[in-house]
Amino acid sequence: MERRFSKNSVMTWEFDWVLTLVSVALAVFGLFAVYSATRSSGSNTNIIVQSIAVVIGTVVMLLLCFFDYEQFIPLIKYIFLFCAAFLLLVLLIGFTGKWGSKSWIRVAGISIQPSELVKCGFIITLSYHLSQIKEKINRPPVLFGLLLHLMVPTILILMQPDFGTAVVFVFIFCIMLFSAKLSFKYIIPTLIVFIAALPVGYHFLDNFQKDRIRVFFNPELDPLKRGYNVIQSKIAVGSGELYGKGYLSGPQNQMGYLPAKHTDFIFSSIAEEFGFIGAALVIAALFIIIIKCVKTAKKADNLFGRYICIGAASMLFFHTVENIGMCMGLLPVTGIPLPFLSYGGTSIITNFACIGLVLSVSYHNKPRSTFDVY
Repeated sequence: MERRFSKNSVMTWEFDWVLTLVSVALAVFGLFAVYSATRSSGSNTNIIVQSIAVVIGTVVMLLLCFFDYEQFIPLIKYIFLFCAAFLLLVLLIGFTGKWGSKSWIRVAGISIQPSELVKCGFIITLSYHLSQIKEKINRPPVLFGLLLHLMVPTILILMQPDFGTAVVFVFIFCIMLFSAKLSFKYIIPTLIVFIAALPVGYHFLDNFQKDRIRVFFNPELDPLKRGYNVIQSKIAVGSGELYGKGYLSGPQNQMGYLPAKHTDFIFSSIAEEFGFIGAALVIAALFIIIIKCVKTAKKADNLFGRYICIGAASMLFFHTVENIGMCMGLLPVTGIPLPFLSYGGTSIITNFACIGLVLSVSYHNKPRSTFDVY
């Protein structure tokens, strides 16, 4: 789908079929994975909820695609305030989930995780913030303002407490600042201080937190408790070998040894039943989506759209690497869902919304002259 017309400049309306179809295909494949992971429970509730979320997410993606993202600009302040109020609402009326964090609220009997949806709002507002400061980013007062922009949602999320999600916001923030040409005179000292502070920070941790770190490096230290999840996950991934055990036939998955198999460890379930080939195809699909987001950023005609794409790509990249890494025992277990695949209606809708924003940047691109198009 491509139309061109000339006004003050040439506008190209280009629908990114590859990004759209890969995202939808991955989510549909996720339905099969979730069904397999929850089949032994004897209930179809999870697959029904996930299916509804995929449909809603697809609709949201298309609506955002055809909605000109620049129309968000007059609403930036309201979006930021809404996100802060939404996170504050969780602390007031939210309920505590299985893992001890107060991260969900119920609306009409439906559980919603506001911190997931706020990721989109954060990407939009921070993108506008960066597009306005431009080359002033390396001035200390400007950097302080950016840090305040990050601290508002991050502190509210840490109060839930949800450390894993807070880290996602910090990662998005860092990548977007790097793409905005933050000077290395800030980046290098920050990295040095962070690395130097690790042993000092470890000294002040509680014993159970130190145990988590030790178990991460050696799960066999506590194989029946803290190390159980990772050990079972690694067994599932390894047992899949090249071609997998077959759909609905993974022993770790179907016999219930694999924990959180439809959420945190959905990748382990996929690797067990579809093998290395299936897992590799899933990883390839995820990185196609991320690469398409980055390519759209490069083609964006303005900084606002460019940063939106970078923000979406960084969010999806962190979720992908962290989830797959923890399933393979390479990174700490943080409860970060795998994009488009892990069970969770709010997460699915958030992923599709981010893709919708990227599609909007591509669809409403406005080159400055005809030479940029032809």
